[in-house]
Amino acid sequence: MPKFNYVACEASGQEVTGTLEAPSRGGVLNLLANQHLFPVSVVPVESATEQSRWARRRVSSKHLTMFYRQLADLLRSGVPLLRSLELLERLTSSATLNRVVLQVREEVAEGTRLAEALGQHPYVFSHLAVNMVRAGEEGSFLEDVLKRISIFTEHQQDLKNRVYGAMIYPIFLMTMISLIVVGMLVFFVPNFQPLLDRLSEQGELPWPTITLLGFSDFTHNYWPLALVALVVTGLSLSKWIQSESGRSQIDALMIRGFGIGPVVRSLAIARFCRILGTLLGNGVPILRSLSIAKEATANSVLSSAIGAAAENISEGKSLAGPLGASRQFPEEIVEMIAVGEEANNLEQVLIDIADSMERRTKQLLDIFVRMLEPILLTGIAGVVLFVVAALLLPIMQTASIF
Repeated sequence: MPKFNYVACEASGQEVTGTLEAPSRGGVLNLLANQHLFPVSVVPVESATEQSRWARRRVSSKHLTMFYRQLADLLRSGVPLLRSLELLERLTSSATLNRVVLQVREEVAEGTRLAEALGQHPYVFSHLAVNMVRAGEEGSFLEDVLKRISIFTEHQQDLKNRVYGAMIYPIFLMTMISLIVVGMLVFFVPNFQPLLDRLSEQGELPWPTITLLGFSDFTHNYWPLALVALVVTGLSLSKWIQSESGRSQIDALMIRGFGIGPVVRSLAIARFCRILGTLLGNGVPILRSLSIAKEATANSVLSSAIGAAAENISEGKSLAGPLGASRQFPEEIVEMIAVGEEANNLEQVLIDIADSMERRTKQLLDIFVRMLEPILLTGIAGVVLFVVAALLLPIMQTASIF
């Protein structure tokens, strides 16, 4: 028989919780009525399998943005936290977020801080968001920080959509040329096999044709092995990327990569400056703000540089000095931070830097995509030219053109 967790009130107003077995939710309501209890909520108890199935589901940025914004508005209007979470549980259209908010509300009702309750769902609420909520609770500006998280989440999603939109055409080109080349190797090249075999016996095949035949034979005869090798390589690479050393090396390559490096660096610095400026503007101590803001970079190399800067600040030094010494931040950014520290308006300077870097990121992204398209087209043309030349050269030799 299904089990249900319930929250109910006695006639005196005292809240009670517990678990009951009943054929349905209506049966639980009848049992509570017989005990002279007024039901507040009745939810089914999920099995461990069901909990595991829902635990790793993610929530779209659109729903998260709405959740943060509505929670901030409710709290600012004076609605208690538990009541706000209960309202949001009913309003959300995401089944996963509905279950998560329910669990968060139950944990908060038991005395858990909101940040700790959100931290129990890492696949829904990011580490950065949890840390910012924790800072907001400690500094009594939770409403402001929730509003800032909603803006940050929405802004990041807009930027992701811009990146994905810009990469659609290059990815389409790469996919189409891959399909064309594989199709030629599997279905077209074997038709020339008899002619090419005779020329091979005479030792008259040019090296492009020999190379093409080798690829064609391997693709035609050993494609299952190639597919298995590709899957194993992909899984191994994914596991390596998730490791600490692999992530560090990937992050280092990303910020140094030709074309994409300036985009990644500008985006990471913009995130860092915006979060740090927001936290400082709300009165969070600089060391605490740095420990939170460094997570916003999403890059271990820059995070390490910021962590080293925080250690120097704890010794009484300025922020600009260690950031400049790390050589991970542009000189003009370091200079602006130094001026902000001297003028005692660092938080506003950081916000201005974030705005400037975001505009620069869009420009760099546009330049990168414009560079990528001709490079891909040139590569595609080169592959097609190689295949055509490999097939035509032996035919031209047979016709005694040379």
